[in-house]
This record gives sequence, structure tokens and C-alpha cells, in this order.
Amino acid sequence: MGNTFNTWPECAAQLVGVAAGRIAADTVILGGRVVNVHTREILRWDIAIAAGRFAYVGPNASHCIGPNTKVLRTDEFVIPGLCDGHMHVESGMLTPAEFARAVIPHGTTTMFTDPHEIANVMGLDGVRLMHDEGLMQPVNIFTQMPSCAPSAPGLETTGFEISAEDVAEAMAWPGIVGLGEMMNFPGVTNGDPQMLAEMAATARAGKTIGGHYASPDLGPAFHAYAAGGPADDHEGTREADAVMRVRQGMRSMLRLGSAWYDVETQITAITELGLDSRNFILCTDDCHSGTLINEGHMNRVVRHAISCGCDPMVALQMATINTATHFGLERELGSIAPGRRADVIFTSNLTTLPINRVMARGKTVALNGEVLTDCPHIAWPEAARRTVRIGADKIATEFMVAAPDGADAVVVRVIGVIENQAPTKALEATLPVRDGCVIAQGDNCHVSLVERHRARGSVSNAFVSGFGYEGNMAIASTVAHDSHHMIVVGTCHENMALAANRLAEVGGGVTVWNDGVEQALVELPIAGLMSDAPAVTVAAKADQIVQAMADCGCTLNNAYMQHSLLALVVIPELRISDLGLVDVTRFEITPVLKDV
Repeated sequence: MGNTFNTWPECAAQLVGVAAGRIAADTVILGGRVVNVHTREILRWDIAIAAGRFAYVGPNASHCIGPNTKVLRTDEFVIPGLCDGHMHVESGMLTPAEFARAVIPHGTTTMFTDPHEIANVMGLDGVRLMHDEGLMQPVNIFTQMPSCAPSAPGLETTGFEISAEDVAEAMAWPGIVGLGEMMNFPGVTNGDPQMLAEMAATARAGKTIGGHYASPDLGPAFHAYAAGGPADDHEGTREADAVMRVRQGMRSMLRLGSAWYDVETQITAITELGLDSRNFILCTDDCHSGTLINEGHMNRVVRHAISCGCDPMVALQMATINTATHFGLERELGSIAPGRRADVIFTSNLTTLPINRVMARGKTVALNGEVLTDCPHIAWPEAARRTVRIGADKIATEFMVAAPDGADAVVVRVIGVIENQAPTKALEATLPVRDGCVIAQGDNCHVSLVERHRARGSVSNAFVSGFGYEGNMAIASTVAHDSHHMIVVGTCHENMALAANRLAEVGGGVTVWNDGVEQALVELPIAGLMSDAPAVTVAAKADQIVQAMADCGCTLNNAYMQHSLLALVVIPELRISDLGLVDVTRFEITPVLKDV
């Protein structure tokens, strides 16, 4: 969008004139193999662009060429710019500007973003900052107004709370396309008035309601959720999940993020069951900066879908026109057709999908991996840089779990991490007691959540398994979906305190400690979630975090993403919040010690 980008009605006369040959195009692409996602055809057609939009798409565009027309000749495939149907910019540890700079070379030209991470820290003011910087970019960043802060009322405390009135206000903002993922699915199922009011405000605005149903129960609870209004869902992990969502008139969003590998298990609904692929959308949900720099973005997801047996043309539809149609923008983007925004990619292979040239709104913004455009920043206020408040410095004893008097060992509930998936397991372990304190051993670690929004100084403690850490280590992060307190995992209480205090000192980020020495640090000074440093810089520091975790014995793929989700109290089975250990199958606080 942006102030300098004309709407279709504003430039319709010019587009008509170019298509008719009365007015010269700004740019003409000759000789390309145009991928038509409306019909799944590859056509030897030319393309004429004017005012940042497609004016003519058809055979022989010579009549559109004038003396000042820029002519691009190619024998490559010309495909629509890729769309991410559901994602969180903050998960990349980057501001919207730097996120755009990171993904443009990979062919992403449209993002549908839900800034509910910053909403939990800064409320509506934070959402507005993300929205405003998004609109400044040379690619399309649409915003979904966050729906759930807190994500599970009564089970966590956030820095700010989003109200139905906030949602109604945001629906009038120029870049808002709908409501962010409705994470409080028990609230919807039980008819919670606020959740229903938020969805009603969105529906009255004629915009899309995002879904988030993180439960394997496909019975009446799911049907009640679907009846509430969510139009899509990205939390499926099984073929049955994808099937049920589309049967209920929802779009099934299949995600491949840095740690979520949910495409392969669900795409069989298309490849084997033969369901209509136009009801399926590809997305990333959460990608950290290392993935963006080293592996890609939506091009990575499309390639993965193809490797899982999906027809390349179908995979491209799931990352372009399907997404645009879902948000009511099929006349605006998602295909190479007259009037649409001139967002295109040149690639030499539809299966491996190398991204050779990227055009956004008719201008080349990346060539052979090099960004050729500016990605403007807003002036982030000081309030956004002072959000980590933990009170007094933490000490080792605050990270300990006390045992009953006289106990030599206790049975504890343990959060069990599942590699490459968002859900966790509710496990149990028998752990020894030393000096009145429960000691983690084997694959079990201590996990603590430090309240960081209101300087209460409280610490919740529990246990987690699956990371494989060894020695005297700790890792702390102020990225802790979705409440974004400070999450600390470690084998040593002293190192846990050092890590927590370090993040308070630098204003947020991620740090790894071992034997009293800091091994790696990435500073995230904006809301404790993001850096406005270049993506390459942030990615290099994030890579050091990953290496430091591995040096401490961790073998999980993208273990940092698993770490950051330990406080996500809307995805089963066990999580930790500032109020204690949460049983997400029952949506209630549960004791860490079993049978005590």
C-alpha cells in the first residue's frame, strides 16, 4: 500500500490505455513462461506493467512498448510473488523493515502478519508501531489485529490486555485485514463474550477472522469453534486435522516454520485423498532469522511441499492465489493478471525454485539474492526499548523447587519437548532431593519463568525434558510466547540467575551461559523481542546461540524455538506461566510435585 502506491481505481484509465496500446507501459517483460495460477497453465505470454500494476498479460505485448519503456527479456518462468498466509514478524527477532529486507530476496512479496507478540508486551501501541512500519515497506505487509492478549485469561499475566474495543478501533486502520489467530479456543467453545465480541467486530468490518485450534479433539468442541467464525487454522498436525477444517468451510493452513514441520503429515489430504487444493494455504508461522538468511522463507515452504509429493503448480497456488482469495484480495494480488499489483519472480526451475529476480509493484527489488531497495524504519520510541523489568537481581535460590520436609526423592510433572512440533507431552519423573531442593538429573532440566513486565520479581519453577543439556549451563530468553516474560532453562541455578540478570541488563534478548561464563548473546532491545539491526547481523548472533546450545549438549532441531514456546499456555499438554505450571488439556494450574 503506502501513500505513493495507487489503488486500482485510481490508475484504471492508465492500465486500460496501456492494454489498448494508446499509452506506453513503464515495463514490459518479453518471452517469459508465465505461470497462470488461476488455470494452472504455463503460457508463453508477455507482461506489461504500469503504475506498479499489471496492465496487459497476453501474447505479444509489443503494442505496449514506447520509447521510455523498460524491456526485460527472459526465457525463465515468471511466477507471482509469494504470500505468507500466517506469520509473526517478531519470531524473526527483526523489525518489520529488517524482516522485509531478509525475505525479499527469497521472493516473498506479501505477508499477513499477526503482531500478537508485541501486543502482549506493549498493547495496542505496539500493534500500531508494527502496522505503521509494515505499511512503509516496498512489499505488502498486512496486519491482523491480535485477538488474545492474554492468550488464556486466568492462566497467565501479560504486560497489556487486548479488549474488544481495541479490536473494533483497529479494524479502521488502513493495513488491517482481519483478526489475528483466535488462540483462546476454549473461550470460543464456551461462548466467552469477549472472544465473540472480537469476532463480531471483525465480521462487521467485513474482514477475515484468523483461527488457532490447538487440540486433537475434532468432536463437538471443534465444531463449536468453527461455528464461532474462525475462517482458517494453522495448528493441524495430522491429515485428519486438515480434512476436518476444510470440510467445515475453513482454510487449512499448512505450516513449515523453523521448528514446525506440519506440511508432510497433512498434504496427503491433497496428494492422496484428492481434496480441493484451493482450500489449502502454505505459511511459516514462526521463522527465526537464521532460517531466513540461510534457508529461505516462503520459497522454502513451497519447495518442501513439492518434495512431499505436491504438484509444483498446486504448491504455487497454495502460496499465492489461495492466500489472496482467503483474505478477499484476489483482485489485488496473488496472480499475474490485469490490475493486480505487479509482484513477480523470475525462476529457472519450478521444483527447486531458485529466486533470480524479484519485482514488487513493478520495480525490481532483488536480483540474484541482492536487495536493491530501501526498507524504511520508523523511529521506535524509548518506551519500546525499556520493557524488561524484573525488579531486584535474581539469585540462585529463586530458581529452586522446594521439596516436602524429610523427602529423599519426589515425583514431579515434567514438560516433555517434542522435536519439530509445537505440542509438548505431560511427563513424570522421580527426582532426588538435596538440602530440601529438588534436583534435576538425566535429561531433565530446571525451567523457570521470570515475570518481566511489571517488576513484581516473581519466579515460577518447574521441570522440562528433551533438550539434552549437560554440565552447568543456562539459557534465558525474553521471547517466551505468548506472554513474553523471561523463560530460563538450565542445569545449574547459579547460571540461571546469571542469565536472567544479563538479559535485564541489556534490555532483552537471548543468552547462553556455561560454568559462569556467557557463551553467546543476541540483544533484542525492542520490546525484548526484536532488533532493528540488519538481519545478517542478528542471524549471525542467533547462529551463535544455536551453537552454544549444541555445545551444552542439545541435539534438537531448532531447539531455540522449542525453548521460546515453553510458556505458550494454549497448546497442550504442559506449559509454564507466571502463575505456575499449566495443564493445557484441562486449562488449569497444576502442582509441579505429584501427589503432594
